Amino acid sequence: MAQIKSAMKRIKTNEKARLRNKAVKTSLKTSLKNFHEAVEAGEEEKATEAYTLAIKKLDQAVTKGIMHKNSAARKKSSIARSFNSMTN
Repeated sequence: MAQIKSAMKRIKTNEKARLRNKAVKTSLKTSLKNFHEAVEAGEEEKATEAYTLAIKKLDQAVTKGIMHKNSAARKKSSIARSFNSMTN
């Protein structure tokens, strides 16, 4: 265990950030999973809702610094392709 006061504070701060990041990542993964399930099932209305939510979650992850913007752009492009192929 840390002995220095600032190190003890960093441990507490890092734990709070880890839990906050974990919540955002979990939420993002769930929204992506829901989108892919809707596309596979062929449910267009459900896929549309899941698509907008997934895009929103990806943008939030970038804003919070949890995901790199290029990584999010790649995922958004990928889900857009699968969404467009489903609707067309």
